[in-house]
Order: sequence, then C-alpha cells, then structure tokens
Amino acid sequence: MTKKIKDALKSEEFKWYTIIVVTAIVLISLNTGGVNGFFGAIHDAAFQVSSIITTTGYATLDFNYWPLFSKVILVILMFIGACAGSTGGGIKVSRIVILFKSICHEISYQMHKRSVKVLKFDGKKVASDITHSIHVYFVVYMFIFFISLLIVSLDNHDFTTTFTAVATTLNNVGPGLELVGPMGNFSQFSALSKFVMMFDMLVGRLEVFPMLLLFALGKNKIMSHKIRLSKIRSE
Repeated sequence: MTKKIKDALKSEEFKWYTIIVVTAIVLISLNTGGVNGFFGAIHDAAFQVSSIITTTGYATLDFNYWPLFSKVILVILMFIGACAGSTGGGIKVSRIVILFKSICHEISYQMHKRSVKVLKFDGKKVASDITHSIHVYFVVYMFIFFISLLIVSLDNHDFTTTFTAVATTLNNVGPGLELVGPMGNFSQFSALSKFVMMFDMLVGRLEVFPMLLLFALGKNKIMSHKIRLSKIRSE
C-alpha cells in the first residue's frame, strides 16, 4: 500500500513466513495428492494452510479426513501463527525465528565459548532484553497451554479433540480436529472447559503479558482496597 515492495521483500520475517507457507502447501499436497489429484490437492492445501496460519478460521473441506501427516502440519501452523504486528493469533513468526536463532546461538557458544557472536534479526542486533522477554513469553505461553489442556481433559474427550481445542482457542484459529474440526463445534464441552477456553481466546487475542498485567493490576487494586479498609477500621 505504501509502494515499498522492496522493503517488504527484505524483511526476514516475511521470508520465513513465505518459506513456511510454501513448504506446508507442498508437503500437504504431496501427502493428499491421491484424493483429488495433485492440482486439486494444491488448491485445497493452499486455502487451508493460508486460513490456519493467518488464524482466519475458514475451511472449504473437512480436513479431519486428511492423512495424519497433513493434520500434524496444520496443528504446527496453529502454533506458529501470523507475523508480528498483525491481528492474527499464534506465537508469531518473528518470535519463532528468534527462538530458533537463540538455540543455535547457545549451541555455538557451548561449542566455542571464546567466540563472540551477535544474534541478529533483519540484519540488526537483537538486544538481550528482547530475547529475554521472548523466552519468558514462550515459557508463560506453554504454561498456560498445558494448564488449560489439563483442565479441559477432565471432560474425557479423545486426546486429539482436547489438544486441538485448547490449541485453536489459545491461538485464535477457529477449527481444530476431530470433534472440534471444521464441521464440528465446542458444544460438547463442559461449562468449566468453555470458561478456560474463553480465557485462552482472550490471552491469544490480547497477548499473554497484557492479560497477566490486567489480573496483576486487579489484584493490586484489591490489596490497596483492603489496606484502606483496615486503616479506616483502625481509625
């Protein structure tokens, strides 16, 4: 829109995003090509991959009937999500790339402790506080995911339904697999599970730290209110 196409093409996040999308489409097309023919498979795979990774939530077919390999790719795309700064859900491509580079950086450091290497993204040095915040974000994100998964599992649905139900709500994707697939819904879950997944949707949409900050501020207000009441009573 700003006619700065060259700048967009230079973006490292955009390059990784394109690689992920194209790779997913090719792999799913090869895996499902025997159903509707290869070109039909490309058409179906392109739409479902684009819908899942952008967390748009549309579906043109029931991918519950796809081979397990293709369904696993879709679940991975749910967690990756869109690019940073977008309104899409997921962990975001830039965080995934920086996490991957951090792992490579740490392995290199362990092998050559005297070497000095700088972690870069988009050709610029990534500050240590940014990498730290991404690491903390990932830990908190996974903590919320597994706690939610544990609570929702009390409904005793099959593992695929439970796992993808939490994954799709936390990442704001829409459809999951099995009972919560594109032709299913979430009506069979208990009220407790629905409240958990509603919380996950808010975390996924508003990001992890703003939600936690909201609860922290609420807790501080309650504590300050209790302190005021205790002062009034003492007076």
